[in-house]
Amino acid sequence: MKIKKMVYIILGCVGLGVGAVGAVVPLLPSFPFLMLAAFCFARSSERLHTWFIGTKLYKKNLESYVAGKGMTVATKAKILITVTALMAFGFIMMSKVPVGRIVLAIVWLFHLIYFVFGVKTIPSSETQTT
Repeated sequence: MKIKKMVYIILGCVGLGVGAVGAVVPLLPSFPFLMLAAFCFARSSERLHTWFIGTKLYKKNLESYVAGKGMTVATKAKILITVTALMAFGFIMMSKVPVGRIVLAIVWLFHLIYFVFGVKTIPSSETQTT
């Protein structure tokens, strides 16, 4: 069990680090990496999880989504642009694998549908907490 906890802690720290960089770098999304950190910290350590959900990074990027309120248009756009760019790169690289292209196109389409219609859009003022 200790190895499993350590793996979760390491993955959580990596997710936190990349998510923190993504909060600053425009093309790198922070949301999925911070979700990874929240998931891993919740599975590994109550103390780390409590600390993480108290950070400004969590409150600014994840709190409203985790609470079921939704995401801002800017957050949705960042995620969709990044996923589209990454999947387009994969699509181009799979020029000789038509089945791979079809799978990527289907995954991209469902991702788009989920974020546009499945995740509620909230005004950016609702994510600001003091």
